[in-house]
Amino acid sequence: MTNPSTFSLALANEAATANLMADLALLIGAGDVITLSGDLGAGKTAAARALIRYLADDPAIEVPSPTFTLAQNYELGPLPLIHADLYRINDASELEEIGLSPLPEGVVALIEWPERAAGALPPDRIDIAFSHRPALGSTARAAEITGHGKAAAQVARLQALRQFLDGAGYIDARRQRMPGDASTRSYARLYRDDSSVILMNSPRRPDGPAIYEGKSYSAAVHLAEDVKPFVAIANGLRERGLSAPAIHYADLEAGFLITEDFGRESFIAGEPPQPIAERYEAAVDTLAELHRVLLPEILPLVPQVNYPIPIFDLDAMMVEIGLMLEWYLPDRDAVPPDEVRAEFVTRWRELLAKIIALPKTWMLRDFHSPNLIWLAERSGISRVGLIDFQDAVLGPAAYDLVSLLQDARIDIPEQLELTLFTRYIKARHACDHSFDPAGFAESYAIMSAQRNTRLLGTFARLNRRDGKPQYLRHQPRIWTYLSRSLAHPALAGLRGWYEVHVPPPKT
Repeated sequence: MTNPSTFSLALANEAATANLMADLALLIGAGDVITLSGDLGAGKTAAARALIRYLADDPAIEVPSPTFTLAQNYELGPLPLIHADLYRINDASELEEIGLSPLPEGVVALIEWPERAAGALPPDRIDIAFSHRPALGSTARAAEITGHGKAAAQVARLQALRQFLDGAGYIDARRQRMPGDASTRSYARLYRDDSSVILMNSPRRPDGPAIYEGKSYSAAVHLAEDVKPFVAIANGLRERGLSAPAIHYADLEAGFLITEDFGRESFIAGEPPQPIAERYEAAVDTLAELHRVLLPEILPLVPQVNYPIPIFDLDAMMVEIGLMLEWYLPDRDAVPPDEVRAEFVTRWRELLAKIIALPKTWMLRDFHSPNLIWLAERSGISRVGLIDFQDAVLGPAAYDLVSLLQDARIDIPEQLELTLFTRYIKARHACDHSFDPAGFAESYAIMSAQRNTRLLGTFARLNRRDGKPQYLRHQPRIWTYLSRSLAHPALAGLRGWYEVHVPPPKT
């Protein structure tokens, strides 16, 4: 059994309590249980209110004490929460009557007065005990935080995060929640005086099952395992005139960064969101500028330590498209027999052999609207702020252009895709007359088919394995992009296989 992890801290006022709960919010997820104990007036409800308001990103949301309702439910985006007050519970058996035994799956449970049902609490939980500290002031409190079972690691990380913020001078900064992504990373804005920075919590990626020739999926496709690639690539991009966030403070081993805040100016606007043409043109120019020069394969990280950029090799590409067979087709009740699967693999290996033979460049991998920030005060390609590139590999130049012009989350009209594609071709050819437009168009089609095949499988996996059905709404769009790429003559054989064996997504 894991030993509990405990630490204590003084909280000078309610703002300090709010900051503590905001820091905790960065580290929790669905299924976590947090208990709040202490005498009347010790600060339990204030702490609960702070956590709920932070997760809701709404400092004005009404958070009544559930003393009389016993439990209050909140839908906080992808993280539902139940706030319970057990003060009026006389026996743990009463928890079943109010829907707390067993605790609902897939929610964060925030429980005040847990001692009323101590024997019914799960072994994996975070306990926070509040007490008055009148010697430090009338509003001062102390908090003792203990992680039990699997939650011990979360509490140890919370303590490390607090120490990092203190050392960087941001322990008293106001926190604001930022939306996350499908990874284990989480983010917050830190406000101090009239400026803001970004806090990144990037724990080491947990290894999944070793089912790809002894490797986990993330290792097989070369996803970043920690925060070091982000730092190395960010520095490399800035050295080449591109706008990646400056790193102000870093704990590379723990996976905490404080970086420059690029703001909120997006590359899309409207409802439904549409591309802003001028900004997409600048993004295309950014890729053309990056791809026109030979880029190093190894980058300095810290003195005496370098970071070798992984190669997006054939095995990685095949593992990615294998998600079609593993997740998408089963989700559509269309599992092919072994000989049909073998044909899929053979056709893809033949196509990707052409890609492997091409020159390699920095492939940032997720060069699309959620990861681009418009920096209007800058000029030229520096107006394109890049914020997500830790999974960068050495691969074909066409891949990032596909990511941009076939955005998985918004509709890119085919005519706009063609216009921007032509803009890239002209920019590359203007500085390199040996650049082959027809060859690039073929590699663009192949990488489009590869990426969109992978995305269909990825989003099916996020739904079925991770309980994130919101990603399924993007599948029809991805299918449209995939159909465009399969129309290229070089993909005729693969197109025939898809027409016979791959049903379209549900709409």
